[in-house]
Amino acid sequence: MHFKNPSETIFYQIEKAIKQYRVMAQGNLNQLGYKVTINQILIMIQIDQRPDISQVELSELLFKDVASITRMIELLVKEGFIKREEHPGDRRKKHLKITDTGHKMLDLAVPVIKRNRDRAQENISDEEKRTLFELLGKIILNTSK
Repeated sequence: MHFKNPSETIFYQIEKAIKQYRVMAQGNLNQLGYKVTINQILIMIQIDQRPDISQVELSELLFKDVASITRMIELLVKEGFIKREEHPGDRRKKHLKITDTGHKMLDLAVPVIKRNRDRAQENISDEEKRTLFELLGKIILNTSK
């Protein structure tokens, strides 16, 4: 029975591309001088764009478990990038809000993220991007049956 070496599979290439992108992106983010990860920035962007987002929704959006999201939020609170307030409609819930320091950091980080994405997609045509989306969509559909 012939079994392909993992490096000969599309899944290996997808994983390698993602990991390489994250290394490059984190390195560029580190140059800002803040102690923050890509995932923490993504959490802050979501909180900024969707102020009522729950930690469960964040976990689903970022493919992380709720405990990981909670730890990242704790670090962001400790660093002064976000703050927790009582939820106006439900005292049992906490409302997350970006602080002024957090907004300043996002103002620096978002252009870096955009440059990272542009760099990673250099020399990839719109047609190739559409094809890739279609193919990945098929894989997602095939594996969700």
